Amino acid sequence: MGCEYIDSTNAGLDKQIFLWDVNTLTALTATNNTVTTSSLNGQKDSIYSLAMNQAGTVVVSGSTEKVLRVWDPRSCAKIMKLKGHTDNVKTLLVNKDGTQCLSGSSDGTVRLWSLGQQRCLATYRMHTEGVWAMRANDAFTTFYSGGRDCRIYQTEIRNPENSLLICEENAAILTIELTPDQNSLWVATTRSNINKWSLEGVEETESNRMSGDFDNGPLKPVCTVPSYVVKGGPSITQFHILNDKRHIITKDTENKVALYDVLTARKVEDLGDVDFEVEIKNRHKMVYVPHWFSVDLKIGMLCIHLEENDCFAAWVSSKDVGLGPADGPETKVNFGGLLLQALLEHWPRTHTIEPEEIPHANNGMDTTSDEAKIPRDTSTGTLRTGNGYFSVLGHTPVIFSEVGGRTLFRFLCRDAGGDSERMLLNETVPQWVVDITVDKNQPKFNKISFFLQSHSTSGTKTLKKDRLSASDMLQVRKVVEHVYEKVMGADSTPAATPNGKNGGSDAEGEDFSSISEEKVELLCQDQVLDPNMDLRTVKHFIWKSGGDLTLQYRSKQH
Repeated sequence: MGCEYIDSTNAGLDKQIFLWDVNTLTALTATNNTVTTSSLNGQKDSIYSLAMNQAGTVVVSGSTEKVLRVWDPRSCAKIMKLKGHTDNVKTLLVNKDGTQCLSGSSDGTVRLWSLGQQRCLATYRMHTEGVWAMRANDAFTTFYSGGRDCRIYQTEIRNPENSLLICEENAAILTIELTPDQNSLWVATTRSNINKWSLEGVEETESNRMSGDFDNGPLKPVCTVPSYVVKGGPSITQFHILNDKRHIITKDTENKVALYDVLTARKVEDLGDVDFEVEIKNRHKMVYVPHWFSVDLKIGMLCIHLEENDCFAAWVSSKDVGLGPADGPETKVNFGGLLLQALLEHWPRTHTIEPEEIPHANNGMDTTSDEAKIPRDTSTGTLRTGNGYFSVLGHTPVIFSEVGGRTLFRFLCRDAGGDSERMLLNETVPQWVVDITVDKNQPKFNKISFFLQSHSTSGTKTLKKDRLSASDMLQVRKVVEHVYEKVMGADSTPAATPNGKNGGSDAEGEDFSSISEEKVELLCQDQVLDPNMDLRTVKHFIWKSGGDLTLQYRSKQH
């Protein structure tokens, strides 16, 4: 694609600027889908603003480098660098003929530049905080600016000493758009509503016109109420991850509190207008589960991030978290693994192949068509996919990105089986996700080392401490059973049959557990431990020290 046909540009935090031919993009088809772009090189920092004149003869970029860089997109050559701002350049405007440029910065100023003379012509200082958005009229004689101070000013370019305060928003201003008739402004902020502010009848008054000397009193906006509001949904402003590392309590812009389930990717309950901190306190449980995800609220919604380093840190008991039938066996499940399997359950590559279900299977290798390779329940004919416990809603969005944040592929869960999505997933999904979802490899269990010794009040002397190692999910009652059986010699009596072994039944195992708890108690830091507590919870809430956990036992006093 030749640079002389450039219609559009885009840039980002990766320091790259690309030039696009819009006519070529709109002519793409399923078979003709290859696009060649040109790029402008030389930007040293992440790009936060970009502007081009209508004729496509000038491109200007702003960045955290605090300078403006100017290119000729026809030759892809860098023309100049303009210095003057003292902070990130967040917004840019270029006039039609490409001779002048306006720049707004986090330093709170707007600057007018002559691109021909390569110098700053004027500096406007009406804002008290960073300028994030600007628009100018068609004649490039008046511009409108807003930003972090929530105020929108109208300023005449040739008269930089005077600015008119048009309106004051209730949140930082992100975008300003001038209507085609230039009689109104559409304004988007960090809140979800979009407001329309009328410019009709705006007249200069002493109360809303500020001088360059800043010697007049508090300004009053010309408009106090928007002429039209596009109502948006409430956005989440606060969150708290509960100790179970599964549920999150949120508070939104309307002060409504809600409960979300990260594991199943859905809202569980609207709690209404309740005290956020009190709700957190009421739902606190003395249980410790390792962190396995992180959260951000950049788009006003909960965005859950899963990373290889800690995604598989949280092992839990299926019964403790309400997964599977209540009368079923107790199994260990991994939160991160279950969520990944649910998010990708529509991706055919994750479907488990059972050779006995597929005709013509030979020694576990399928020799039939692709259609037969999709596993189905032999009784119902339905697909057998996912994690076997739950599914997430089909419209749940999933994004695969690089470590630096660059998006590689985004899709909806339900679309993972589409032809193009399947191909892109095959190219995009990292190996650590494939290991869990496709190869069905289980993450490694977390181990914890601890010392076991008799308590000082037990009346017995221990020459050495026993150093043991076990799953960090091991319950205190299992350690109590170990002490009762192995240390106190309870296995020498016929009634003592731990866990139903040695020919005993499950009922006998439960009896042994009950007997153990009646005879022995376990302590940490001189605090008697609940038999239902696991070792990682003991270490986090009671031990609270470095090094290996130390547990002490003694006979119960009756």
